[in-house]
Amino acid sequence: MDERQLRILRELGELGSVTAVAEALLVTPSAISQQLRLLQRSLPVPLTERDGRRLVLTDAGQALAGAAVEVETALARARHAVEEFVDRPDGEVSVAAFNSAAAAFFPLLLRALAGPGHPALALADEDVVQDDFPRLTREYDLVLAHRLDHAPPWPRTVTVTTLLREPLDVALPVGHPLAAKRRLTPADVADEPWITVHDGFPVMATIEAIAAAAGRRLRLAHRINEFAVAAEAVAAGGGLALMPRWTTRPHLALVLRPLAGVQAHRHIDALHRPERAARRAVRTVLTELRRAARTIRVRDGQDA
Repeated sequence: MDERQLRILRELGELGSVTAVAEALLVTPSAISQQLRLLQRSLPVPLTERDGRRLVLTDAGQALAGAAVEVETALARARHAVEEFVDRPDGEVSVAAFNSAAAAFFPLLLRALAGPGHPALALADEDVVQDDFPRLTREYDLVLAHRLDHAPPWPRTVTVTTLLREPLDVALPVGHPLAAKRRLTPADVADEPWITVHDGFPVMATIEAIAAAAGRRLRLAHRINEFAVAAEAVAAGGGLALMPRWTTRPHLALVLRPLAGVQAHRHIDALHRPERAARRAVRTVLTELRRAARTIRVRDGQDA
């Protein structure tokens, strides 16, 4: 039995005929009769009987029709609870982000959504390989992920909102001979030691592109995922590194130089499962993420 069949039985008890029930529910009498037959098959006792030309409820049918009222009431209560949850402006929204995006976006979100009437944020940092970001949408409402320009797109199972297309610059110490150049090429940097991420993380593909453009392998001296730690290693003379232009904090001992000759950009995307956006609170946080992305670009002298 299902909700529709129980409602038909209830209406039959109140209206007294299949034709009247069909008119009330805006379906054909044959459709009503078919649902009654399906309901009857699931129960061992008769639910209806003939009283002259009328189809009426038996005692068992009347008992089930009474229970149907309770079922409909409970379902209406459940729907109302869901509607309240979906439309609640201050519901909890979980957001995960990789480290540099967390450092750039989380403070802006916390300030923008502080106080009553706003979504309650539950923030987490998740430093995973690129292929694992879509899986995080099972655990979090929104996931800030990054991928390179030429990387495969995210799977269709997730909804994608691109927040930033961020350049990756070469970071080098202030006193480095290459710091005098306004723009660097793969040939300029190919013989330098490099500080880069572990395999499987997005920036690594750009390192490989630099090597291909220069025609020789780069010397990967250190493997450090966290950009703040990599910046300190660059400042200490450990080598060059690729750094995001907007989402890493400026370092007084470093300069950033654009890299020509390779695609050196990354996308910062907000991923979520389509059904998550049904909640008003999630949509609010997504709007604030877009606003935060504009703030990050403008703060660094870039147009939206």
